[in-house]
This record gives sequence, C-alpha cells and structure tokens, in this order.
Amino acid sequence: MQRRRRGVDVGLILLFSQIFQVGLENIPPVTLGTLALNVFLFLKPLKPLLKVCISVDQGYYQKDWQRLLLAPVHHANDWHLYFNMVSLLWKGIKLERKLGSVLFGYIIAVFSVLIGIVYMVLEFALAGLLNDPSYKMNCAVGFSGVLFALKVLNNHHHPGGTSNIMGIRVSSRYACWLELVAIHLCSPGTSFAGHLAGILVGLMYTLGPLKMLMKATAGLHMVLVKWGEMQILHICVFRNTNHRPSPATPYVSSPTDFTVSIRWLFLL
Repeated sequence: MQRRRRGVDVGLILLFSQIFQVGLENIPPVTLGTLALNVFLFLKPLKPLLKVCISVDQGYYQKDWQRLLLAPVHHANDWHLYFNMVSLLWKGIKLERKLGSVLFGYIIAVFSVLIGIVYMVLEFALAGLLNDPSYKMNCAVGFSGVLFALKVLNNHHHPGGTSNIMGIRVSSRYACWLELVAIHLCSPGTSFAGHLAGILVGLMYTLGPLKMLMKATAGLHMVLVKWGEMQILHICVFRNTNHRPSPATPYVSSPTDFTVSIRWLFLL
C-alpha cells in the first residue's frame, strides 16, 4: 500500500473549498478538529501507510496495537481524504449540534478504536470460513468505517428521511446497507469489512449495549476525577494546618493548583 504522489492534490483543494464555503465559524469544534487532524496527517504522515494500516496479521499477531489509533486518521490519497472528510463535515455538523461536543468527541474516539477491533474480527472470521488466510493480511486505512457508524447514528437521531443511492430511493434506515454494497461494487478496492465494521459498531451503539457501557465508563471516570480532587484537597488542608514554616522560608499552598493538576492527570 503506497500513497500516490501528484504535483497537485486536487482532492485537497476541493476539500478546502468545501470547508470555506461552509465557513469555519459554522463547523463545531470536534468536527473541525477531526478534519484538521486528518488533513495534517495526510500532509505529514507519522509513518508510511504500510506501517499504520490495520490488519489481523499486523494488529493481532504482531501486537502492533498502535495501528488501531493510526489507521483511521491516515488516507491513501487526496481523493480518499476528500470523500471521507466531506462526509464527516456534514455528518459532524448535524450530530455534534444534536449531541454536544463532549459526547460527540467521546463517540469519535471510541468508534475509531472499536471499528478497528471489529474489522479484525470480521477478517479473521472470513479467513476461517473461506479457508483463505489472505484475509488476515488485508490492511485498511481511512476514516470511512467511522463514517458508516456515524451514518447509522445520524439515521437513528434523524429518522424518517429517504436517501438516493445510485438512483434508488430507499429509507434512510436502510441506506447504509445499500451504500455498503454499492461502494463495494463500484470500487472493489475498498474495504468491505471495514465499512461493515462501522455499521455494526453503529448498531451496537444505537440498539446494543455500547451506549450504556460508554456512559458507565464516563461516569466511573468522573468519580475517579472527583475522588482524586478530594484527596489532593485533603492533603493540602492537612499541610496548611500542621506545617508551620519559619519566617525565613515562607510556605504557600495552593489547593487549586493541585486540583487542576489531578484533573489533568485523570484526563490524560
């Protein structure tokens, strides 16, 4: 897998045109930040594509788990980036305004990693069912899996609409399935398993236990943050009441500084 280099990245120019037509001020922060991250890593990739793409062989057997983080935000070429980011632009604006930036950012982060895991499970299952080990070597990059998951989420929050897929009008509820097949037929080189993984993760969130698990995890995280703040505040108060500094070496304690520090510690 090698990125094709051109004199001018037309897809990148068209993407910037779309962004400025919408207006930076009209793009919510998480959507804008995700767009910026993907564009930056296209221009300045952390590693070659073969070092960031996710596959059963590289992710599971070679234990290169960082690929779960790197694969979604790297793209094969400018057109790959363009179509994914334009899709993110419109889906992100609608969903981030509906859900709020914090929850939307949390969803993007979890979906990005979980889709890579589900993708490996699907490829592993295909290799076993078809007795073809080459499926374990299929290496995928790009944000399209996350976009399929967001499409499911968007249809869940905005039900009742219709979509036009290759001239066929279909309920938005089922549009992602038709789009999955249509993309695979029109572009055989795309990752069918990666797109399917996105749909499955989206359904796990809207119909399954994923939403509850994410809420429970976020709740536990906040409990730990509050507990840490209370412990640090207790230490600061204890030091203030028991430590008697000499005039030559004055002691100044700032519980607020400690509280801010422990909050960042738990947020990292």
